Amino acid sequence: MPAKSEQPVPARPLPGKPGTGHQIAALLGFLALSHAVSFLGSLAIIANAHGWYAAANKALWTPPDWVFGTVWTVLYTAMAIAAWLVWRQRSGRRRGALSAYGVQLALNLAWAPAFFGMYPMLGTAALWLAFLVITALTLAVSLTVLRFGPLSRTAGLLMLPYISWIIFSASLNLYAATTN
Repeated sequence: MPAKSEQPVPARPLPGKPGTGHQIAALLGFLALSHAVSFLGSLAIIANAHGWYAAANKALWTPPDWVFGTVWTVLYTAMAIAAWLVWRQRSGRRRGALSAYGVQLALNLAWAPAFFGMYPMLGTAALWLAFLVITALTLAVSLTVLRFGPLSRTAGLLMLPYISWIIFSASLNLYAATTN
């Protein structure tokens, strides 16, 4: 009788480790969430960028408008990948790190409507409110970096350009609040 050929047993994910399909779905979910925040924030920007903001006093170091969209697209993608890398870790600290990520995403989403959307109603007070939001965002992103880094060095590093851009944006916000 011919020897029965052995079929390879399909590899199973290690207990507690998500399979490839689950990991891909999670990555797509983080990308979708991140870019949904970007899209929702951009609604306030688009509605007001050619209105009051076009005539506003801006800092000399304000880049051209097209730079903002380009930079934010890269940053939102890097943030999503960083969150996914942390999500993949099977550590009890993962939950706290992802909670910090969620808080910073919510603050990120709150900034554009405060800065762009509320100015027509509140004037300069809206710019100061936005500055408070971006200050809280800076702290939340810093905490996120500190929580991501020990779980995934790459995730922590992916968040550093974001925090740098937030600090730069805060300087633009502060200038607008003091001169408009």
